[in-house]
Amino acid sequence: MVTGAFVEVAPPRPFDGIAATRPAPTRPALTRRLMRAAPPYLYLAPALILLVVWTYWPLAQTFHLSFHSWDLLPTSPLTSAGTANYERLLTTPALGRSVGRTFVVIAGMLPFTVVVPLVVGLLTRGVRGRTGAAYRGMVFAPMLIAPVAGAVAWMFLLDPGAGAVNAVLRTDVNWLNDTATAQWAIIVIAGWHLVGFAVLVVSAGLASIDPEYAAAARVDGASRGQITRWITLPLLSPTLAFLVLMTVLLSAQWTFPLIDTLTQGGPSGSTTTVYYLLWEYGFRSHDAGLTAAAGMLFFVGFMLPAAVLVRLADRTAREEGA
Repeated sequence: MVTGAFVEVAPPRPFDGIAATRPAPTRPALTRRLMRAAPPYLYLAPALILLVVWTYWPLAQTFHLSFHSWDLLPTSPLTSAGTANYERLLTTPALGRSVGRTFVVIAGMLPFTVVVPLVVGLLTRGVRGRTGAAYRGMVFAPMLIAPVAGAVAWMFLLDPGAGAVNAVLRTDVNWLNDTATAQWAIIVIAGWHLVGFAVLVVSAGLASIDPEYAAAARVDGASRGQITRWITLPLLSPTLAFLVLMTVLLSAQWTFPLIDTLTQGGPSGSTTTVYYLLWEYGFRSHDAGLTAAAGMLFFVGFMLPAAVLVRLADRTAREEGA
């Protein structure tokens, strides 16, 4: 008989046979986890191997050589020198002078690699079609000329007697053999060689900026100068940071073939930069240990500003992409 009272019913028990045969969850085996984690590293392996073989292994050998004396002859043994190479280098006045000239070269190259390309890129932003292609080809042409060939052409142009530069300026300056003008002549020639490449980099950066930003600003009444100042330049800052980074790190290398062809570090050492000083230690003095010590010091000296510039460029890119 049903009385209306509640009756407590026990929950059903699982079938003991199934519970006993179900496998307990276990963690993935070590081999399986390694196989899952390996693909990214396998993709990176070729690049990492090449980086070690071509960059870090020679760097390690240079560091080892910097503590030895060697005259570059295969039959001559390495002799331990301790820190003598570094001590000689840091007490040599030529090191300080070459570092100062390198800073002058970097500062002198910045207008050719950043300022002039930025101005030209902004002024020629509207050039399209065949005219734009012809313009880009003409601007890039100096980059296609071998540095030594360009140096020879400029040697004739800067000739103090029959050069076209003195004829135009109505002067008789001996541009490449005067301590006051030789380094600036090298900077101008290197700038002429690279300005077209920098213009193309700036033009590519300008082309990647969405034109809808400028269109929206015009709707709000912004002038062309305001659009350039507050929209174009901030969005172009990663490109400009890249050009500054290249100029700081590579200016001394860019000017090396010009110095070796036109002035050989002279007159009176006025065009000897750090790279040309390295070349003189290694292949004129045949002092491989001193050259290696100088190379290590310059590597550390360039690595620090490079790290700062790379960090600034990454931060700028993240802020602009946010």
